[in-house]
Amino acid sequence: MKRTVLVCDDALFMRAMVGDILREAGYDVVGEAETGAEAVEKFKQLRPELVTMDIVMPGMGGIDAVREITKTDPQAKILMCSAMGQQALVVEAIQAGARDFVVKPFQAGRVLEAVERVLAA
Repeated sequence: MKRTVLVCDDALFMRAMVGDILREAGYDVVGEAETGAEAVEKFKQLRPELVTMDIVMPGMGGIDAVREITKTDPQAKILMCSAMGQQALVVEAIQAGARDFVVKPFQAGRVLEAVERVLAA
């Protein structure tokens, strides 16, 4: 059975890129979200095994979305996606409950290594 993933990023092309990397590796992308609030709602509806979460999104940002998701499910496996220069935010995201992070621009191998690490934890 394929492992399920929810891809959250405000940029459509980033959701497509992450989704393509995951689908090609055999994952089932069950949903996408472009805001933090949408990510929380879709997590509750879909209950994916993994969430990829952008840090900067309109409205509720990714870090607040991580806090909300981990209130719903403290065992949620969330992989943060950050742009260069957001290291302080990455630390905050990990403290909020994210399990790991990848830095944009993405390299498929690095994304998949991080996904496997998070799912194995």
